[in-house]
Amino acid sequence: MANANGKAATGVPDKVSEKANPEANEATEIAGNIIYHAKYSPHFSPLKFGPEQALYATAESLRDRLIQLWNETYLHFHKVDPKQTYYLSMEYLQGRALTNAIGNLDLNGPYADALRKLGYELEEIAEQEKDAALGNGGLGRLASCFLDSMATLNLPAWGYGLRYRHGLFKQLITKKGQEEVAEDWLEKFSPWEIVRHDVVFPVRFFGHVQINPDGSRKWVGGDVVQALAYDVPIPGFKTKNTISLRLWEAKARAEDLDLFQFNEGEYELAAQLHSRAQQICTVLYPGDATENGKLLRLKQQFFLCSASLQDIISRFNERSTGEGSRKWSEFPSKVAVQMNDTHPTLAIPELMRLLMDDNGLGWDEAWDVTSKTVAYTNHTVLPEALEKWSQSLMRKLLPRHMEIIEEIDKRFVQTIRSTRVDLEDKLSSLSILDHNPQKPVVRMANLCVVSSHTVNGVAQLHSDILKDELFADYVSIWPNKFQNKTNGITPRRWLRFCSPELSDIITKWLKTDKWITDLDLLTGLRQFADNEELQSEWASAKEANKQRLAQYIERVTGVSIDTNSLFDIQVKRIHEYKRQLMNILGVIYRFKKLKEMKPEERKKTTPRTVMIGGKAFATYTNAKRIVKLVNDVGDVVNSDPEVNEYLKFKPDPRFEEAKQFAKSGVFGTYDYGPLLDSLEGNTGYGRGDYFLVGYDFASYMDAQAKVDEAYKDRKRWLKMSIMSTAGSGKFSSDRTIAQYAKEIWNIEACPVP
Repeated sequence: MANANGKAATGVPDKVSEKANPEANEATEIAGNIIYHAKYSPHFSPLKFGPEQALYATAESLRDRLIQLWNETYLHFHKVDPKQTYYLSMEYLQGRALTNAIGNLDLNGPYADALRKLGYELEEIAEQEKDAALGNGGLGRLASCFLDSMATLNLPAWGYGLRYRHGLFKQLITKKGQEEVAEDWLEKFSPWEIVRHDVVFPVRFFGHVQINPDGSRKWVGGDVVQALAYDVPIPGFKTKNTISLRLWEAKARAEDLDLFQFNEGEYELAAQLHSRAQQICTVLYPGDATENGKLLRLKQQFFLCSASLQDIISRFNERSTGEGSRKWSEFPSKVAVQMNDTHPTLAIPELMRLLMDDNGLGWDEAWDVTSKTVAYTNHTVLPEALEKWSQSLMRKLLPRHMEIIEEIDKRFVQTIRSTRVDLEDKLSSLSILDHNPQKPVVRMANLCVVSSHTVNGVAQLHSDILKDELFADYVSIWPNKFQNKTNGITPRRWLRFCSPELSDIITKWLKTDKWITDLDLLTGLRQFADNEELQSEWASAKEANKQRLAQYIERVTGVSIDTNSLFDIQVKRIHEYKRQLMNILGVIYRFKKLKEMKPEERKKTTPRTVMIGGKAFATYTNAKRIVKLVNDVGDVVNSDPEVNEYLKFKPDPRFEEAKQFAKSGVFGTYDYGPLLDSLEGNTGYGRGDYFLVGYDFASYMDAQAKVDEAYKDRKRWLKMSIMSTAGSGKFSSDRTIAQYAKEIWNIEACPVP
């Protein structure tokens, strides 16, 4: 007997016959495969087939296809044996995988129809999926976009990361501001990951360096944990190629549990290595204000690097020639390692150690291999954001690696002294080791620059600053080492899938959907920018998206917003330099002015709905104050203005007015004095207003006034929107990755036939 949705008494729909079919393309076949997994890959009571159960069964039906494509891809790579790229990143901000995988496999229609046969809408089921809590901000999202482009461009590549069980944190907004609780994305399980029980590598911490009679060195003793691989398939768009994001989990072995101590009642002592191993992948970016926090972060970084490099070397050694094992000199012609920021810097000394200590290479040969293999992407020019690790901490946790770093530094210094006498007085800033007696540190960015064959920035202005200022002296030594690779985003997730109405309009007017993989084709929209029919369709698509967002906001927050208002949205990690503080001060100023206006004056203004989203790091006090201020202002206003930049050495009166109004208590009793005081005097990073909020406030407000005026002219606004989209082709991650592949990695497409 079935209910109104056609679901049988057992909960699983009875009007569709179950049948395993990984290659299902048609709605009825897909529905049968979903029901098969609901019945025979069960994770829930058989009496249930609610939206959550439907999500897992749907994901597993899709995973069948992905595993098949994944196997075909890596069998093909193994056969062809191309040079491969290995992308090392501490974070990946993947987003929901279901709609992305369905879209990339071009199965959106069939899956939507299949789920309707089972009583559900695809969007309803997709909403059940938890985001993989593997990232935090732009660094992680960039890495995920890159993986999508690597797969779409059929490049032989892997991503490597850590399997954080509880992510950064789940953000709760309360009257106190931001509060943090552990992420629960793995509370049940992830349907996308495939554990590889045969891919396990030992990773050592602490211990000491043993010098053998022949002079060779060996790292021994200490703690040894196991790195277990989990693979997440990454499908390309309309291609058979499906690559992998390999995530490492830290475990201890069964024999590491001391049964004698356990049976004596000393449970924590008996399982201390299990506990320490479990800590490594508990959270992303654990607080590092304490010595233990710093130690855990360094452990995470080394764990990622060591496990990944052992895996890479193992794969390199799998292939042998007719004459026997491969020569190590071939390694850079088969392997490209890209370090996403300084977090994976320990890949450099670890690769040196593996080559010398485990494989018997001499220093010169190991250095030649390493320096031709690794490349470094720099993401920041802020000196305080460039990682520096205590030399004593490094020596304690990784004694052999500290020796190797010291040797790299010694040889670099010797080279400068013998070949660049003009730079000798700058060695204190160029060297890898800073021997400041108060705080001797290892400068990770310097180690990356000295050791990598290529260093790149991520925007032209950024790269110019690196070459002209931050790394200028290195540029004089290695002028060809530095490149620019302007960041991009995947047009699949960020246009085709998230805005299907707008995508269909673009395809209609361009008379092709090839723009999805060749975003430069969007320039073809320019010739139609004044066309009233296109503008009308464009406005309808934009309005549909605004309505959808408004409905979501009302459902989640209970706040109703006007879709005719200007949506002013800033979503990114909360930080003083990312300008959320200027944004909210702009809102405060506009709110104050609106309160002072007469009703007829208010009607002439442009209505705005301001949305600010992002997480503040748990121990970053001023960032959390910004979150608190944003929410307190929101409680009072509930929909208003935003902020940006300008140059003036005297404070703008509007800036002072906004600060004083924020201090007045109109937004609650919380003391915002410490936050606002950082914008003046000698507080903050050694001086007031370190991030130039007041300096840029005047031009920011002027620019926002121009935005208000532009929004009032609908025809002009729509043309600007169309022209903006038409000019966005450069910012595709496909273009970025194609440049990395050609100009840094020297790899070529390897499409599965």
